[in-house]
This record gives sequence, structure tokens and C-alpha cells, in this order.
Amino acid sequence: MGLLLPLVLCALAVGSGATSSPQQVLNPSHLLSHDCNNSYVLSFADITLEHINKDRKDGYVLSLNRASDVREYREGAKISTYYFTLDVLETGCHVLSKKPWKKCEGRLLHESVYGQCKSLLYIHRTARILYTLSYNCTLRPVSRRRIQQLCPECPSPIDVSDPKVLEAATESLAKYNRESTLKQYSLVKVTRASSQWAFGPSYFVEYLIKEARCTKFQFSCIFQSPASEPVGLCKGSLSRNRIKTFVSVTCNFFESQGPAFGDENSAVDQGSAHLPKVEDSQQKKAGPTYAPPIATTGPKGSVQYLPDLDDDKSQSSRESFPVHLDLTTNPQGEDLDISFLFSVPWRETMMVLPFPSKEHRSAECPGPAKEPNPLVLPP
Repeated sequence: MGLLLPLVLCALAVGSGATSSPQQVLNPSHLLSHDCNNSYVLSFADITLEHINKDRKDGYVLSLNRASDVREYREGAKISTYYFTLDVLETGCHVLSKKPWKKCEGRLLHESVYGQCKSLLYIHRTARILYTLSYNCTLRPVSRRRIQQLCPECPSPIDVSDPKVLEAATESLAKYNRESTLKQYSLVKVTRASSQWAFGPSYFVEYLIKEARCTKFQFSCIFQSPASEPVGLCKGSLSRNRIKTFVSVTCNFFESQGPAFGDENSAVDQGSAHLPKVEDSQQKKAGPTYAPPIATTGPKGSVQYLPDLDDDKSQSSRESFPVHLDLTTNPQGEDLDISFLFSVPWRETMMVLPFPSKEHRSAECPGPAKEPNPLVLPP
């Protein structure tokens, strides 16, 4: 985001010329189609995806695989609303980490979760406002049957409620607590699980942890209340053969959360907690920046998970990726009150239109995919 912000500010400064030339005007909506590989368009796509990730409280950070469709509605030279359709992939970062998606590692093909997000990004160039009004995402895991055909020995996902999964999480966290120099942690919930047969059964788990109010040198621990926030994500494994049990674990802590000084067993990202300060200094050098919206709440949105294609009984889900985002069904559009974005005594509104379908999108859409494998591209 630090390097992205100056580019976005330049785009705001030059007004309507900052966006790609309109490819086609749709009547009666007057939506402009854009090139999905245009650098300014992609900078705005990055912004709206960051807004989506920051708004979510559960799941993994989504990364941009490609822009599938981009439309714009202009209200004069100062105001635009972008209608984005973005193909996305889950990363290995939990949303509670607050990491920008570009700093998160992608997943291997057999672990992939892919999908599509639709979002509305409001831009007021004079007021320096970029605000994601609404979003909706639909995700599903990569086809298990296709992965088994390509890689029969790859781990397969299993239900997180399986007793063996809980055992793997418990044993790996116990190992972490034994090797920790001071702090102790407890299990919040398992977020992902898979299994594999090699020399024996192996289980791979990812789970959230929270801190206990004790040290390893105390005889008893009082764990935080159920409402206490998770402080990190651990990845562990449990494997057995006829002779021995093998356990591994690595934990990453969110922002400033982390183990006591000297705990070398953790994989703590020390830089993430300082990112806001870096951004602030860069913004000062760049001159005026867009004002954070006055609203105290984030965008309105949701994320749905579909089952594996092989388990999905819905024929409609097989034929399409159902992602709906309609703030209005009126083809002529409706006024939406956005006074919460401005510190003014009068009422501010904007025009919202029905979300456009795939028809009549730009010939340059979808854009090139960072991960072009058809197994992770929505139809």
C-alpha cells in the first residue's frame, strides 16, 4: 500500500484523464467499460480489495488474481463509482494479521481456494475520498477430484471437526508451548485441515491461538475469556508410523502480538506493526492525500463459501459462480445517501446502478491472470 498510494493519488489528481479511455457506453446506465490490464484501473482494484480484506473478521486474506470486469459511472469530472468484478485467491495470511495481500504468500495448487468478488468503489477526486461502499465474494476450494488426478499423493482436505484434526492441533500447540521461552497459548479454533498417507497417517492443521495469563514456569494457567481476541495463527502437523510420532509447528503472530523476547521458535513478522507509520511518512512527502472516510464502519459486504465442485449438488453453481451485488434493481439507478463520508451539514448523495452483467464488457477483459491455471479461475 505504501508504494501504491502515490500512484492512486496521481490518478485522483488528474481527474477523469487518470482512468483508461472508455471503451463503450452502455445505455441507459451510462457505464463506461475499461481495460482490465490498465495500471490505474488495477491500482483502484488493489484499493478496493484491501478495503474488503480489512473489513473481514474471519477467513484468509484474498489476493488479486485478475480483474475480470471493470465499469465506471461518472458524475461530472470529480466523482466516479467503479463496479469491479475481481477474480481472487486465498493466501496463507489470516485476515486478523492485517497484512496487505501483496505481502502474503500464495497457496500451493492442491490447497487453493479461489473465487470472485464484486465491489463498488466510490471516488471523489476533490475531497480525496476512496471508499468501498459494498462488496460480495463467493469462494470455493479447488476440485479435489482433479487434484487427485494430477497429484495422487498430495494432502486432501478433511473436516476440521475430525478428532484426528483436533489431536494434531493440540499436540502441535503443546510442542510450541514446551519450546516457548515464556508465554503460553491456547487453541481458539482450527481454520484448515488436510491429511495424507505416506509412511503412516499424517495430519496438517492451521489454527488460531490466544494468550494465557501465565508463564510456563507457573503450575496452573488461567486462559483468557472466550471473547478475547486471537493473537496468532499456527500451522502444525502430526505424523505417525509404527515406531514414532512426529510433530511440527510454526506460529505467526498478528501485528505487535508476539512471544516474549528471545523466543526463537516463532515466525514473527516484525515489520507489519510499523507499516502505518511508513505510510504516513510517505503520504507527507507526496503532499495531500485522500482523507479517510469519516464513517466509523467499514463497507457492507459478505463472503460465501461454496462446497467442492464434486460435492456441489446445485447445477446452477456448476454452471456459474453466483456473486450478487445489487444495491438497486432500478435500471435508471437510485440515489444513495453518503453523507457519512463528509463533514458537512447538508445531505450528500450518489447515483448507484444495477451491477452490470458480463455482456458488453471491454474486449480487454478479463485481464491476464497471475495464476492462469483453469482450476482456480471462475467460469
